[in-house]
Amino acid sequence: MSKNPYEELEVHAELNVVPLLDLAWNLLIVFIMVVTATVQGINVNLPKASAAAGNIKPATKAITITAQGTIYLDSFPVTLAELETRLRQLKAVNPNFPVVIKGDEKISYKSVIEVLDLLSRLDITQLGLVTQRLVK
Repeated sequence: MSKNPYEELEVHAELNVVPLLDLAWNLLIVFIMVVTATVQGINVNLPKASAAAGNIKPATKAITITAQGTIYLDSFPVTLAELETRLRQLKAVNPNFPVVIKGDEKISYKSVIEVLDLLSRLDITQLGLVTQRLVK
C-alpha cells in the first residue's frame, strides 16, 4: 500500500509583521514631512508666551514681519499695498481662510498693528499670533 505524501505536511499559520512595520514606518515619515511643510515662511525670532497654540491648518496663510520690517506673505516679500491686494484675491476664493502673523520680537508694535488693521479692513476674522512656547 502506498503512503499519501500530504499526510506528513503540517500547516503553519503565521503572520509576517515585518512588511506591516515597514508600512507603518513609511506612513509616519510621510506624516512628519507633510506636517512640517504646512506653513511656509521666513525664520524670525518669535516672542515667548505661556500658551502657544499649535493648530495650524494647511490653508493657513502666514504673514511674517522680520526684524528689518520686511513683510512676507508665506515666503514672498510684499509691501503693505501688495499684501492687501493678495489677501483680497484669497478672500474672494475662500472667505473664511485663516491667517497667522509671525512677527520678530524686535519689531515695533506699530508694524503688527498696521497688518492687524489691514486684516480688519478686509474682514478677515480668523487670525492668530505665532509665539514660541515659554520654557520654565
